[in-house]
Amino acid sequence: MHVGFVGLGDQGLPMAVAVAEAGFTLHTWDRRPEALDGLRDVPHVRHGSAGELAAASEVVGMCVNTDEDVLEVASLLLPGLRAGSVLVNHGTGTPANAVRLTEFCAAAGVHVLDAPVSGGRPAAREHRLTTMVGGSPDVAARCEPVFRSFSRHVVHLGGAGAGQTAKLFNNILLMMNQANIAELVEIADGMGLQPRRLVEVLKLGSASSVALTLLNTMVTPETVEHLAAVEAFDMEIFDEAMRDAGVAADDVTRRASAGARELPALVKRLAP
Repeated sequence: MHVGFVGLGDQGLPMAVAVAEAGFTLHTWDRRPEALDGLRDVPHVRHGSAGELAAASEVVGMCVNTDEDVLEVASLLLPGLRAGSVLVNHGTGTPANAVRLTEFCAAAGVHVLDAPVSGGRPAAREHRLTTMVGGSPDVAARCEPVFRSFSRHVVHLGGAGAGQTAKLFNNILLMMNQANIAELVEIADGMGLQPRRLVEVLKLGSASSVALTLLNTMVTPETVEHLAAVEAFDMEIFDEAMRDAGVAADDVTRRASAGARELPALVKRLAP
C-alpha cells in the first residue's frame, strides 16, 4: 500500500517513520520542507506538492494542529486524490469538523476517517499509540494495518466524529485526574507528608493512573509549560464540541480546566 503523510511534527514524524518501517511505501510532502529532514534515514518518496503526494497515495494521513489546518491541507490534497482513496486526520479536532471534512471529500468519492491518537511522542516512537477511529467500518478495517504500524491499540468507535469525541473525552479525563492529584498533594503537604514520595507510592497502588505516571517522566519542569498550553487548547476544542452538540458540560469543563491550569504548580511542587 502507498501511504502519504503530511505533518511531521513531534508526533507525526515518528508515526511516519513507523509506517515506512512496517514496509509501506511512504510518500511525503510538507508545508515546511525542512520538516522532511527528519526522514533522512528512512525510505520514502518526496513530492514537490500536495497534489503529487495525493496522486501517488492510496491512504493519506494528516497530523496537523487545528481544524483550519486540516481543511486547508485537505483542500490541497483533494484535487489529486483518486476516487476510493482515504484521507485520515490523526490530529485532535472537533467532531463537527470531522463531519464537515467527510462531506467535503464525499463529492470526489474520497473516504475520510478521523483517527486521533493518544500517547504522545514517546508512544509514537515505541509504536504503542492508541488510535481512536471514526468513519465507515469497512474503510477503517482497510486502513487498520497502517494504523497498527504505530499503535498498540486501534479501536473503531462509530461514524464520522466518533474518534474525535473519544479523544476529547480522553484528554479531558486526564486533566480532571490532574486536578484531583493537585488537590490531594496540597492536602498531603499541609499534613506534613512529602508530596514527591506520596506520588511515587500512589503510582504503585490501586490509585495509579496515567496522570500520575506522567508526572516527573513525560511531564517535567522542562516540558510542563508547553504541555499545559496544549491542554488549554484542548479545553477550547472540547468546549466548542460540547456547544456544537448542545451538551451542558460546564462542571466537567471547570474541573478539567483546573487540572490544566494547576499542572505547572503541581510539577514544581514535585520536582526533585
